[in-house]
Amino acid sequence: MTTTPDTIVLVHGFWVTPRSWEHWITHYENKGFRVLAPGYPGFEVEVEELNANPDIITAVTVPAIIDKIETQLKELSKPPIIIGHSAGGAFTQILLDHGYGAAGVALNSAPTEGVKVVPLSQVKSTFPVLRSPANRHKSVGLSLEEWKYAFTNTFTDEESKALYERYHIPANGGILWGSVLANFQPGHQDTWVDYHNDDRAPLLFVSGSEDHIMPPAIQRSNAKHYKSKTITEHIEYEGYAHLLPAQQGWQEIADTVLDWALRHAR
Repeated sequence: MTTTPDTIVLVHGFWVTPRSWEHWITHYENKGFRVLAPGYPGFEVEVEELNANPDIITAVTVPAIIDKIETQLKELSKPPIIIGHSAGGAFTQILLDHGYGAAGVALNSAPTEGVKVVPLSQVKSTFPVLRSPANRHKSVGLSLEEWKYAFTNTFTDEESKALYERYHIPANGGILWGSVLANFQPGHQDTWVDYHNDDRAPLLFVSGSEDHIMPPAIQRSNAKHYKSKTITEHIEYEGYAHLLPAQQGWQEIADTVLDWALRHAR
């Protein structure tokens, strides 16, 4: 019986939905893999519905997101490869820490608890949410200009606008504020992982050099926090912005991380 993973689970980040993985889904399915791209609780509807009814987004919590994905993972016959982007990268780390996955990849990942690197470009990118504590109880969208700076700063204006119209939704302000406060509150918060967990599956961090919202310094620091004996590596791609899964040349990255995951899968 083969133990090679036959399923890939793609975990999206904030300000987007599983639709942001549309090209990766087709790419991996054409290679013979079963591909799952679970949305957060309530995200079963399309982008247009979420923009029209952001209360769905406001109701989401990190534990609920993790619980929903873990419920799906439990139904699989073999551990999958888990690939997460942005906040989905942090969620991928949590899922691996909880014992799921044969290997994990975190693309332009948000940090887990304890990573205190805060580049100025990240402050500017998240300022639409963090400028007011009242946003902890709201879902906050980005203007096209804010989207361009945070997600698509290396894209043409035409590409950026088209992707904004196709992918963008508001983000949960409470979760973003919680991630900021996680390092200043007692006890473990929602994005805590055990950096000494030797039973965790191998993990690869991937950074885009031009990412404004989650610059490479964040992933480098996050990777260094891991003190376990399990493989933890980091690679960086020059010229890539935050919305790396949609930037020209994404196929090479998709193939490289898949090859890495298959070679290191437990």
